[in-house]
Amino acid sequence: MSKEKSPLLTLRIDKWLWAARFFKTRRLASDAISGGKVHINGQRTKPSKEIKLNDELQINKNGYQWDIVIEGLSAQRRPASEAALLYKEAEESLNRRQALVALNKDTYASTPRAERPNKKQRRQIHRFKKADYS
Repeated sequence: MSKEKSPLLTLRIDKWLWAARFFKTRRLASDAISGGKVHINGQRTKPSKEIKLNDELQINKNGYQWDIVIEGLSAQRRPASEAALLYKEAEESLNRRQALVALNKDTYASTPRAERPNKKQRRQIHRFKKADYS
């Protein structure tokens, strides 16, 4: 008898989110699911929930939202180019996220960045702090 691998019919949601590269670790995926940041077909869920093809997911992460439909199941974390084939994102979701990215880029580009003090400035800071408490 030869053992053939059957294609996956269901997979845990936390494992799928990790494999699809939405989260760096399964622990982060599990915490997000438990915290209500991930919904399956409009319903809150648990990390152990089994998902299947054509399920709809709503993922909220760092102020961004993805509305996706599952098109593939993979229990292994593969390169990002392959992970992108596991789902299809709704057009309006993609446009909304791109608008937010552009808005955030403009906001952060206009704020001045503080430079680190050089050696002379650090010495002055240390002298000032020492003189302040003496």
